[in-house]
Amino acid sequence: MRDSVSVARLAKLHPLVRDTFKAFIEDCEALNPDTTLRITQGLRTFDEQQALYNQGRNGNPGKIVTNASAGQSYHNFGLAIDLVELDGAKNEIADWKFDMSTLKPIADKHGIVWGGSFKSISDKPHFEKTFGFNWKQLLELRNKGAVDANGYVIINAL
Repeated sequence: MRDSVSVARLAKLHPLVRDTFKAFIEDCEALNPDTTLRITQGLRTFDEQQALYNQGRNGNPGKIVTNASAGQSYHNFGLAIDLVELDGAKNEIADWKFDMSTLKPIADKHGIVWGGSFKSISDKPHFEKTFGFNWKQLLELRNKGAVDANGYVIINAL
């Protein structure tokens, strides 16, 4: 991984996905030596998720960017990332025109689902690894206290 911001965000993801997402990003960057990917979002608190959900709804400014309220996003459990390609010259400016569909085969190789494949809302920067759990199951585990010492849901608790 070439981006230090991403390295820091990766470290906050669920321990079971850190190595997978790191390998995925490294494989993506290996496709093109000039490509640097940044994790713009990784682990997201329930409050942060609710604020995003409220955006564009009930008189709140902005456009709707998610259909997931607090607890309904894999970001809330550290199992998802959003990516952007950084500008090659400055390595700071996001290039939102990058074709994320080119990363889908690499995501597939790592058992990661690409958000551009979603039926309800196309979320092209989004990638997630769910271990076969839906958000309702993960939320139930969290609410039952099936979390480790750092607050991550214990994935094998079902």
